[in-house]
Amino acid sequence: MKFIYGKNDWKDLGRGQENCYLLTNGLGGYSSMTMVGSVARNDHALFMSCTKAPNHRYHMITRLDETIQMEESEYNLSCQEYVNHVKNKTGYCYLQQFSFQDHPVWIYQAEGIEIKKTIVMKHGENTLGIRYEINNRMEIPAKLLVIPQLQFVAKGEAMEKGQTFLTSEGKILSNSLTLYYKTNADIENYDTQYEEDLYYAYDARDGRDAVGKTAHNHRLSFNIQAKQEEVFWIIYSTNAIGELTLNQMLKLEENRQKELVRQSQITDETGIQLVKSADQFVANRESTEGKSIMAGYPFFADWGRDTMIAMVGCCISTRRFEDSKSIFRTFMKYCDKGLMPNMFPEGGNDPIYNTVDASLLFIGAVYEYYLESGDLAFVKEAFPVMKDIIGWYQKGTDFHIRMDQDGLIEAGSGLEQVTWMDVRFEDILPTPRHGKPVEINAYWYNDLMILGYFSKLLGNEDKQYELLADQVKKSFCEQFWNEKQGCLKDIVSGGKADEQIRCNQIWAVSQPFTMLNREQEKQVVDKVFEKLYTPYGLRTLNKEDKDYKPVYGGSHFNRDMAYHQGTVWPFPMGAYYLAYLKVNDDSESAVCKVKEQLEVMQACMREGCIGQIAEIYDGENPTISQGCFAQAWSVSEILRVYAKLQKITK
Repeated sequence: MKFIYGKNDWKDLGRGQENCYLLTNGLGGYSSMTMVGSVARNDHALFMSCTKAPNHRYHMITRLDETIQMEESEYNLSCQEYVNHVKNKTGYCYLQQFSFQDHPVWIYQAEGIEIKKTIVMKHGENTLGIRYEINNRMEIPAKLLVIPQLQFVAKGEAMEKGQTFLTSEGKILSNSLTLYYKTNADIENYDTQYEEDLYYAYDARDGRDAVGKTAHNHRLSFNIQAKQEEVFWIIYSTNAIGELTLNQMLKLEENRQKELVRQSQITDETGIQLVKSADQFVANRESTEGKSIMAGYPFFADWGRDTMIAMVGCCISTRRFEDSKSIFRTFMKYCDKGLMPNMFPEGGNDPIYNTVDASLLFIGAVYEYYLESGDLAFVKEAFPVMKDIIGWYQKGTDFHIRMDQDGLIEAGSGLEQVTWMDVRFEDILPTPRHGKPVEINAYWYNDLMILGYFSKLLGNEDKQYELLADQVKKSFCEQFWNEKQGCLKDIVSGGKADEQIRCNQIWAVSQPFTMLNREQEKQVVDKVFEKLYTPYGLRTLNKEDKDYKPVYGGSHFNRDMAYHQGTVWPFPMGAYYLAYLKVNDDSESAVCKVKEQLEVMQACMREGCIGQIAEIYDGENPTISQGCFAQAWSVSEILRVYAKLQKITK
């Protein structure tokens, strides 16, 4: 899918900064700026490297200042917003087109000169290339001047006072960091100068520090003779560059993405784009020598719960089976007392295990993997870990996670937040879900049935898992069904939160093995549509609830108070569509309805981060992406729906 934008999309600088692109390198590094070439966040960067995958990230190059000179005329192609708006750079006036497919491409025109700029990252390396294709149709020569705006600091940190940069033959040094470069430009070095008061409008929107600073100490120049076409290029890398060419980088990445699409077997145009988008989250993890999944860009790292949800779409639905096994093995290695890590170890630190759902989701993901791959050998390898998880949940483990006498799972106490609605602001829990959460018990029943199924596959006739599942089903149906509302309680705790209508109940219908009868499942799907559905995701809380927050934004406190109190999340939408198809028996009319409703995702993927799906939207009117502009489980769960539709319609 090729996304094309024109001058009507950047009528002013504010409009031009609404959308950004994202390239990643499979290490946690990335390149992301707005479509007009500015940075609107502290975490936007032309080149964010990662020296130890996936979280040791360094902001190397913020953006480029680009100017075309011809005789007495000069045209600054750069864009940037400043605290003092009089200083704003408005090069979008010369921008004719921006497009994104495999790479971001800008086309500028200054009088009779056209400049086509393309950016590429090399997968598996901290290497970035910029190519300028310049067509001078004028009778006079011209010159392109490029000034890299530098930072050389850890992601999220500010430049040191007086930080200086040294540019020598083939490398730039500052702050104990080295960046190698290779180019066919002429280089002019000078003493370090600073650019102050960059304004980050999207950080300001979220109550973050919205002022930044960059430095520069050299200029690259490219000369274009009259009536000539020239190609100029720059390659940056944290390692020596060698014989690598920019054309090789472009071809390698295009071929790699073609192979991802071929391997996935997805044929729908939007589905193909989601295959490419999903790939941007799959990353190496150096500490475990395996694969992991970044939860979201630009803010998040790789987390256990997010990985277990996202890998089903990102890796299993796309038939990346070796990556799937690598991720599984990492979690299996660190499973402790039946719990999968929610955060991986860094720098010798112990993992953090504050999640009740990661382990349960792991079992469900292994089942999905087996259905797609038929890899019984891996099921046999993983079975002892899955069995251990069930055992620990039965007898009780950390974070007050245990099976009650009725067979249901309860979790959390005090200030513990162990479901995905896990916000804690100091001593405030906006969504305390202590007790028996609905989706956790849906996963629990599903996993017991899976263990029973796997036991038979492996030649074990033990009926313990099916027998326990029968008890869980009976207790669940008795305790969770809300006859008055015609849907499921969000939690069984004896408190007022039990009656809240939340999106979590949809997972009790979308799982492969479920407990409700078909009529109840239909009622849940209809209730979720009535109270929670929006085109871009499900609300986390019914609008009529007194705790409902219609808008997400402002200070950290205000954002946390709204995060799961009505804010729209795209990722539960995947479960909604799968549940809708299920209760309608995958009928032709149901398939048509889901396809019709999914069409709007093309518009969704044009806004915010191009080709991606964001983390969240406002609950009242979900028009602007919020939170992470690219979220792994948002992409993954919608991609699963496209994979399901393709299977149904084969």
